[in-house]
Amino acid sequence: MGPSVELEVSMQGKLEVRRPEIRLNELSRVALAEFLSTYVMMTLGLGSVAQVVTGEGGKGTFFSINIGFGLAVAMGVHIGGTVSGAHMNAAVSFALCVFGQLPWKRLPLYIFAQLFASFLAAATVYDAIYTFSGGNLTVTGEKATAGIFATYPAPYLSVFGGFVDQVFGTAILLMCLMALSDEKNKPAAKGTESMFVGVLVVLIGISLGSNSGYAINPTRDLGPRLFTAVAGWGLDVFRAGKFWFWVPIVATPIGAVLGGGLYKVCVQMHHPAPSEQYQEKDNSEE
Repeated sequence: MGPSVELEVSMQGKLEVRRPEIRLNELSRVALAEFLSTYVMMTLGLGSVAQVVTGEGGKGTFFSINIGFGLAVAMGVHIGGTVSGAHMNAAVSFALCVFGQLPWKRLPLYIFAQLFASFLAAATVYDAIYTFSGGNLTVTGEKATAGIFATYPAPYLSVFGGFVDQVFGTAILLMCLMALSDEKNKPAAKGTESMFVGVLVVLIGISLGSNSGYAINPTRDLGPRLFTAVAGWGLDVFRAGKFWFWVPIVATPIGAVLGGGLYKVCVQMHHPAPSEQYQEKDNSEE
């Protein structure tokens, strides 16, 4: 039998059905929120890439991909923001652990939720890709479709250059995220945080995205890459680009810590104490 249903009389004398609440512990709520926010972000983001590739330029451009991913991130922030923080990015989670803003014991939970959600998001958009390619799933070539799911370097980009690219892009991401949430600086206005995070992702994409697709997120890249490996693209997804796959995994957490640390050292550590702020204000009024 299912859970019992309680009946109660409202203030207006009407008989109302009161269903029992499903109570989850905090870790379960965090995991579900992080999973769902990441899944929505990745499904919409990968979908924007898939539409451009399968439409062969007739249904979007590189710019529309950036807009799609930026808006997808904004929607993800709305979904999980107050519950899990909607990191949707293991590099962000790792940096917050380093800076003491997230307990280390929660890092595996965040990474698993993000990886699993990214894997399922790739599976969600898979069917249209299979139809477009006629079942010929390739990593390189005219009908290559692996790039819809994970990032690959441009032909001119060396592994070292790509590593620096990912460190720099993720550093910019964390630096700006910390600025947007810094209450003692010029944070995003309450209620607009998700919009500005989305705009930040769009900005990084249109300015730094052409080298390697601006992963700036290890779980965003690894989850779909693992899916393509088992869904028909094979081990070429790891061999391509001179074994490029490890670069977004290793470079992005390094960039996140560097970018966040740079903001702390150059800006956050030098905010005046409240008493000093009042004193400066009084002096300016004199």
